[in-house]
Amino acid sequence: MEPQNLQMQELYQELEDFEKKGVPIKLEGSRVSPMQVVAAYMVKEQGCYMRDYVLDPSGNIEELSFHNITEE
Repeated sequence: MEPQNLQMQELYQELEDFEKKGVPIKLEGSRVSPMQVVAAYMVKEQGCYMRDYVLDPSGNIEELSFHNITEE
């Protein structure tokens, strides 16, 4: 398996685990599925996505957001 495919598979599995735990996943403010995040990563030619972990008062992950970061 190619390194990029393996990386995308690992990302999908990680996000699926968050989703199974009830953690909402967002991409640019819209709720998305793990596959939608992986697809966005695969077509991204420039820049990258930054993860933003939103924690509850106990320190547990309450939400996972991805934000598009581009260089100008």
